[in-house]
Amino acid sequence: MVNSLPDKIKAKAVWISDVHLGYKDCKAEYLLAFLDRLECETLYLVGDIVDVWSLSRNFYWPVQHNKVIGKLMKMAREHCRVIYVPGNHDVNFREFVGQKFGAVEVHKQYVHQTIDGRRMLVMHGDELDNVIRFSRFNRIVGDSAYDFLLFLNRWTNYARKRLGYGYWSLAKYLKVRVKKATSAITTFEDAAIDYAVRKGLDGVICGHIHHPNIRERDGILYCNDGDWIENCTFMIETASGKLEIMHWTDHMQKAQVVDLSDIRRVA
Repeated sequence: MVNSLPDKIKAKAVWISDVHLGYKDCKAEYLLAFLDRLECETLYLVGDIVDVWSLSRNFYWPVQHNKVIGKLMKMAREHCRVIYVPGNHDVNFREFVGQKFGAVEVHKQYVHQTIDGRRMLVMHGDELDNVIRFSRFNRIVGDSAYDFLLFLNRWTNYARKRLGYGYWSLAKYLKVRVKKATSAITTFEDAAIDYAVRKGLDGVICGHIHHPNIRERDGILYCNDGDWIENCTFMIETASGKLEIMHWTDHMQKAQVVDLSDIRRVA
């Protein structure tokens, strides 16, 4: 269902990941528009917020990316608790686990308890690379192929914008239709659920694979908040404890609320 975007998006907790600041296809302008409307008690940054890998290859840091960092630091100081769980593209920041950047807390992993009492492990997801031999997925959408896919995505949306259409992820459209890619995604999701079981928790919230989804298996909940490269998605916990994935677009300033039953049906 699609709702008109309110002046403020209010939530108990919000999760974002895979922003990839410093990468040319980061949708920083969308993220800034979202953060300007956000009011929450806790904001989780679930890894790959800064793309150190990309910056080391080709330094790219426009003013919008700097504004995102400034906005997050200000939110941590003035508005909400901000918990940062570094990922593999910003792995350098794991050296600061247990410390703070300003008021931003750095954690390796974190256990979030929902209003209805579920204990959810918050982690980036690269912890599972060795478990599922993530190189399989890398061979499907490796760095070069992925860059080319996002190049196509960028120019597709440039044309769509000129024609008056909103943002649409060509990258996601292609990825979910490649059988080996969908198999790798499912393998990752199952590995994440198994990981939560071994930890004795009720579920896991992660990013890493740029594929937003919520599914349940044997009473264990898997949540992936997506990314700000392909999908421009975030996950919220409402005042009632419901977890929802939302998709940000620039078309007529709308936000799409994805119902959990819809997500399970698509999955």
